[in-house]
Amino acid sequence: MAGIPGLLFLLFLLLCAVGQVSPYSAPWKPTWPAYRLPVVLPQSTLSLAKPDFGAEAKLEVSSSCGPQCHKGTPLPTYEEAKQYLSYETLYANGSRTETQVGIYILSSSGGGAQHRDSGSSGKSRRKRQIYGYDSRFSIFGKDFLLNYPFSTSVKLSTGCTGTLVAEKHVLTAAHCIHDGKTYVKGTQKLRVGFLKPKFKDGGRGANDSTSAMPEKMKFQWIRVKRTHVPKGWIKGNANDIGMDYDYALLELKKPHKRKFMKIGVSPPAKQLPGGRIHFSGYDNDRPGNLVYRFCDVKDETYDLLYQQCDAQPGASGSGVYVRMWKRQQQKWERKIIGIFSGHQWVDMNGSPQDFNVAVRITPLKYAQICYWIKGNYLDCREG
Repeated sequence: MAGIPGLLFLLFLLLCAVGQVSPYSAPWKPTWPAYRLPVVLPQSTLSLAKPDFGAEAKLEVSSSCGPQCHKGTPLPTYEEAKQYLSYETLYANGSRTETQVGIYILSSSGGGAQHRDSGSSGKSRRKRQIYGYDSRFSIFGKDFLLNYPFSTSVKLSTGCTGTLVAEKHVLTAAHCIHDGKTYVKGTQKLRVGFLKPKFKDGGRGANDSTSAMPEKMKFQWIRVKRTHVPKGWIKGNANDIGMDYDYALLELKKPHKRKFMKIGVSPPAKQLPGGRIHFSGYDNDRPGNLVYRFCDVKDETYDLLYQQCDAQPGASGSGVYVRMWKRQQQKWERKIIGIFSGHQWVDMNGSPQDFNVAVRITPLKYAQICYWIKGNYLDCREG
């Protein structure tokens, strides 16, 4: 988009990238920044033909475009942002729709929304995801697994991980259900698994404190009612653009009744507590175990976080979170600021460098995901 509206939109993206930090935040108490959030609203919905569900499930996604490659990519124009944030919805009966969106910026007075629309719209390498000493922790025992924040991690029937972000919603990676061209096998009957004790309270083994073995757990499954995948992933097909949109939201057929973790806009890496991120997932080299890890962020772009958290396929889709001070409520709060996507290797001055990558929840992505959850942009004004 050209002209003044396009320049305003670009300026908005740049402001969102920096964030507006409260002047009252103390250096020893990392505080959630305040952002000026946009509004992403549906404009039109079109019915599509049923997919064939023919793709093989991939538990990771790779790209040879690293930090410098992504930093050299210009921010999307307004028309491109609308295109990437438009989305497909898949329903349990196999039907499918495509929804076009509009992007609005609320006036500073908090009045009506201002519409900025002026028209319509490689290489392969053996992947390693463990860096030196394996620093992952397997979480055992229902006292940990069934309590927050570990209880927010769930397993997808396609083999990935997801995170509870509302009473009926799960955030995960797009590649866990869609390969960029079509939906993966089993997506039409997609289920979400919740770890629970194998024995009911009072049953055999439930209170056996003398046992040296950790209590056995099992998955209880809930069917998915519908899924949302941004067109940026579908059009990008995991190339330089698609990697930025590797996220999806699942709506369950019934509430899960567990405490969930809110989503938040990803602050710059230098504002993260200790410069670290955390996430838990179901790595496939430790079947049945929930695996927790934390590590430093090594680099970032507007849409991605680069880090070397130890991970294996199966952890894809895990919610990346941090704990920061919420000044309005005067309390500490964890929020999901990204979605673990997968592995990248980059040729840096002739020396190959490995990274694990997470998709950042930018202000635009926050507005989109929040609207998917809430269905009302007025409930999505605080990131």
